[in-house]
Amino acid sequence: MRSMRWWKVLGLAGAAGVVATGVVVVRAERRRRAYTPDEVREQLHARFAQAVAAEAAVELPERESLRARLRGRTRRWFRR
Repeated sequence: MRSMRWWKVLGLAGAAGVVATGVVVVRAERRRRAYTPDEVREQLHARFAQAVAAEAAVELPERESLRARLRGRTRRWFRR
């Protein structure tokens, strides 16, 4: 009989967790929809500018050095 009470408490706690999660999701959705299209566009442009700046900051290997390394590996493979 006592173990049945624990299951009920556990079930109620699970239901309360589901309800709380739903409340959080609904609040986030309301905040998201509160933006005007111009505000959303401005934020997307700012994020894109940050991404481009971050990509430009990363130094990529030069194509010539990459080609030279591949050419060297290919030559070694054919020598065997």
